[in-house]
Parts: sequence; C-alpha cells; structure tokens
Amino acid sequence: MGKLSAHLVWDWNGTLLDDTEAVIGATNAAFAEIGLEPITLARYRELYCVPVPLFYERLLGRMPSEEEWAVMDGAFHRHYWSRAEGCGLTDGAAELLAAAAEVGRTQSLLSLAPHERLLPIVRRHGIEEWFVRVDGRIGESTAGKAEHMVRHLLALEGVVASPERVVVIGDAADDAVAAAHVGARAVLYTGGSHSRASLEAVGVPVVDSLAEAVAVAEELVA
Repeated sequence: MGKLSAHLVWDWNGTLLDDTEAVIGATNAAFAEIGLEPITLARYRELYCVPVPLFYERLLGRMPSEEEWAVMDGAFHRHYWSRAEGCGLTDGAAELLAAAAEVGRTQSLLSLAPHERLLPIVRRHGIEEWFVRVDGRIGESTAGKAEHMVRHLLALEGVVASPERVVVIGDAADDAVAAAHVGARAVLYTGGSHSRASLEAVGVPVVDSLAEAVAVAEELVA
C-alpha cells in the first residue's frame, strides 16, 4: 500500500482539543450541585469511563438516580461549554493535521460532543479543511462510540478502502473499543481523560504526544 496509507480518525475532547481542565472544572461544578466533594485530575483519570452514568456510579458507589443524572448532566454541559470557548488545541495539533493532509493522508473527526456544538468550535480553530468528514453526536445517547463509529465509516465509503487501514487516535478506552468494533486499529494518547495505567490495560499502543500517535498509526498499517 506504500507510505502514508492510514486513514486517521481523530477524537476531539482531550485529544485534539486541550480541554481537560475545563472538563474537571465542569465536573466539579456539577458535583457541587448535588453535594458531592470535588474530584482531582488524578482521580478523574483513574475512574473515568463511558457511558458516563457508569463513571458516576464509580464515584458514588451506586448508580445515580434519574433525577441526579439529569441535574449533573445538565450542570456539566452548562459549565463545560462556558469553559470550552477558552480552550486551545493540543500543542502541535494544527500543524500535525496540516502536514498530514499536505502529504496526502486522509483524516476525519469523530466525537461524542453534540454535532451542533462541535462544528462551530472546529471551524473557529481553523482546522475543518483538514478533515474529509466531521461527525459529532446526534441525539441524547449516553452510550459509547462504537455505533457512532459504524455510521462514521459507512459515511466514508469511497475514502477509506477498508477498516484495516483505519487508525483511531483518542484519549479514552472507549476509542479503542469503537475501533475494535469496526475492525480498525487504535492509538491512545495520555494527555486527556485517562491515566496511562488505565490506557495500557486496553492492550493497544499508548503514546504521550500526538506526533508519536501519528507515527505509530503509520506503523500499524505498514
């Protein structure tokens, strides 16, 4: 297949967007609304998982009630989006995307962020042109990314030759689960929502920079 043959599916939150502080701030604001103690970044990374209600179960020691979930979810999104406007891209992300496109690699963006919120912020950062497709979440599902990934790859028919040439780059175990669900590969980045230990438990390559992620992605499909 030659060099640069991987199609990269990028995650957004915690991967291309450096928003971990915003996420922790919004999480703690949501917790405060139902009387929970604040959480540290280290503990967040140790416990975070998808679907999000399971993350709250790990924190509370029980599944939140529907009322608690509604309050926390609403509070989180309210506080997060007020903070997200001030978040920048991860160091070197824009340059990596541009360089990849310039040498002919195809890339797309798949996120569980609401599509109507995702598209404007991607455009504002000036990187939309580097993606052949940008997909955010449609609807209210709290489930993980697997079915979302199925729809994303179907929409890329004609761009992606086969799932074996696809590498998902993300910061969460769920990114690797979604990749495996469609027969793709994954590389996980330590700068976002998970600790290195929790990422390494997934069994896919784990890296500390996005540049390393791209290099490993090419090796995976070489």
